[in-house]
Amino acid sequence: MSAEILRRIEDIELEMGRTQKNKATMGHLCLLKARLAKLKRELITPSGSGGGKGEGFDVPKSGDARVGLIGFPSVGKSTLLSKLTGVESLA
Repeated sequence: MSAEILRRIEDIELEMGRTQKNKATMGHLCLLKARLAKLKRELITPSGSGGGKGEGFDVPKSGDARVGLIGFPSVGKSTLLSKLTGVESLA
């Protein structure tokens, strides 16, 4: 099963490489990206009713990042940021 998924992933990546990137082909490229993401998710997540959890992966933290949140007033931007980072603002 995973060999079939790997072959399909390779086929999609080849087609993405052959496809020109312009306004007319962006819809097709987005569909290919969605299929690629679904197949990669199937590789990580086991399918079927038996067995335990699938093998996951960790991404190490490195460097600094800047994040900007845009939205209407009083919708919870600061609350979301404080919950994600675990830091409370002093303001």
